Amino acid sequence: MPRQYWSEKRERQYEHIKEGLRDRGENEDTAEEIAARTVIKERARSGEARSASRTSTDDLSSGRRGGLRSHRGPGGRTKAQLYNEAKHQGIEGRSKMTKAELERAVGR
Repeated sequence: MPRQYWSEKRERQYEHIKEGLRDRGENEDTAEEIAARTVIKERARSGEARSASRTSTDDLSSGRRGGLRSHRGPGGRTKAQLYNEAKHQGIEGRSKMTKAELERAVGR
């Protein structure tokens, strides 16, 4: 459904998500696409959309999923995220490290 049918709340949500993605280095087109998909999914979950896929309504909400991936809590960052950070920092032996070892090596 085109953005012209979104409420003011959803438009603000779209802009907020898009700006956050731009701040993290995503290009404009990618940021717009991700923001639009997120808002569309949230509309489906809350019953605002005319139709919704099963994954849109049964899946974790984007807000919850983002909270789980926010580098805090029991899960924290994934091993792949830690590995990439170790790679950028030039840490030797990272490919043989466990997630716990990567966490210690990255030091955050």
